[in-house]
Amino acid sequence: MHVLFLSENDDSHLENLENCPDSGLLIGSTGAQFHVLAVDDSIIDRKLIERLLKTSSYQVTAVDSGSKALEFLGLNGENEQRDSEPASVSPDHYHQHIEINMIITDYCMPGMSGYDLLKKIKESKYFKDIPVVIMSSENVPSRINRCFEEGAEEFFLKPVQLSDVNKLRPHLMKGRCKEEDQPSNKRKGMEEIVNSPDRTRTRYNDGLTLV
Repeated sequence: MHVLFLSENDDSHLENLENCPDSGLLIGSTGAQFHVLAVDDSIIDRKLIERLLKTSSYQVTAVDSGSKALEFLGLNGENEQRDSEPASVSPDHYHQHIEINMIITDYCMPGMSGYDLLKKIKESKYFKDIPVVIMSSENVPSRINRCFEEGAEEFFLKPVQLSDVNKLRPHLMKGRCKEEDQPSNKRKGMEEIVNSPDRTRTRYNDGLTLV
């Protein structure tokens, strides 16, 4: 298990990520067509995964908690309806039409853990086929197995490496094939929910970075 220590102002490791011509990164249109939602309460780890994904030409939205990830997707952070329709959505027109192709989340976070977020996604009617990748600084076999059993595609040990990012494309392609076989995951049913008078509309502002 490898460990990297970074201070809040140490961007030297991050800067080096863009200067690796032999890294085998997914540069170009193959990566640019995918949008990844990254979830991590650590600003250092969040910056690192953002930079890795950005360097690989992925579009990245980053949030700092599982509940904010669910809110961004249009799911209630605490409860979901029995029919798995999103229970809380942003009225923002942009967010209603956003498409997420993958979620990569830290395992250990205050409040909702990455495992809890994984379960919520896999229980969702509209988002269950989105590939979910778990990250953790701890190599705990039981934890890893539990995530795989719940439907995680990968389990990366921190700090995430370029070689880890290169493993994402097959899962993204698999997810794209599933999308072509069934309705898109672009917030299905959102218009009905937004227009429903008995729904509380919330505006999502905090903890989100779109790269």
